[in-house]
Amino acid sequence: MPISLTRFAARAGDHNDRAMVASGHLATVLGERFATSTTVIGEPQPPEPANWDRELASAMPALRDIASRLDAILGAGDVPVTALSRCAVALATLPVVAAHRPDAVVLWFDAHADLNTPENTGTGYLGGLALSGPLGLWDSGLGGGLDPANAVLVGTRDLDPAEQELVDDGTIRLVGVGPEMALELRRLLAGRPVYLHIDCDVLEPGAVPTDYRVPHGMSLGQLTACAEVLAEVEVVGIEVGELETSDDDADPLGPARSIVAALEPILNALSSAR
Repeated sequence: MPISLTRFAARAGDHNDRAMVASGHLATVLGERFATSTTVIGEPQPPEPANWDRELASAMPALRDIASRLDAILGAGDVPVTALSRCAVALATLPVVAAHRPDAVVLWFDAHADLNTPENTGTGYLGGLALSGPLGLWDSGLGGGLDPANAVLVGTRDLDPAEQELVDDGTIRLVGVGPEMALELRRLLAGRPVYLHIDCDVLEPGAVPTDYRVPHGMSLGQLTACAEVLAEVEVVGIEVGELETSDDDADPLGPARSIVAALEPILNALSSAR
């Protein structure tokens, strides 16, 4: 199946402009890896941190554009590979994935659960509502449709009380960081297709530049081990976000190359299926 590469470059609940720029680095490295061109949605803008409702209204035109882009890709039977800026873009992408592939399990690789709602958010941050919207826990205006039984948190370790309740009562499953997490994923998936959302702060702080630094994260090696397991099943799409630019001017693409290298088992499987 053809790979369709997209870069989301616009503002979507940004504290700074580093992820908007870094999505371009990711797209460059992925474009080299797949020898394909990139469709760009939006363009970097000065960040305007605000409450979730203002951030959502500001981002909505670009979010609708990325939703239309994924709808076209999946409708054509292609595989979307998307370089995101912030995880809030999942408000637009995951409802489209759920509509086209209701059989797919969404693996949410993220230090945070992002299961807060406008009613219980303690920060008002749009990114903290990124998974709860597609799950239909609130109406973002971009749709829902993702079955909680098809959503799995991976590497998540910073949960607010209301989010922890959803894990504790079994509404959302969690695969924690640990030496057996790849094998746990294999058992949990049992051969089902997957869609990957990867927020780079799922990694141990310092592995790559990110806005949030949550201790006890995954190593790049653990991410590769998970990718090896996921290469055994159908991967219907991948989105990677929350990478920030590096202060290393000598190798600005270095962090993006680290992420892409860690995902190589999956990327190789996708290339082989083209």
